[in-house]
Amino acid sequence: MRLSELVGKKIVNVYDGEILGTIGDSDLVIDPFSGGIESIILPNKSHLLNLWFQKQQLIIPWESVKKVGSEVVVVDLDESHGRMW
Repeated sequence: MRLSELVGKKIVNVYDGEILGTIGDSDLVIDPFSGGIESIILPNKSHLLNLWFQKQQLIIPWESVKKVGSEVVVVDLDESHGRMW
């Protein structure tokens, strides 16, 4: 699959049905040797935490991607998967 085929697809979490973002607004981490995708990094989101806005990124390991459809990428992330930075 080409990167251009992924751009514009929404990322949906099958765990809770939340739309996490869109590929194209995100970054991909590519293995320089194999050319495979290692993870998807979604852009900063603002979260209200202790009355301060803190920006975080969500890193989705490629192993969490369950299906790439014509309009969406389905991932399976529960609270123990994915990392907020």
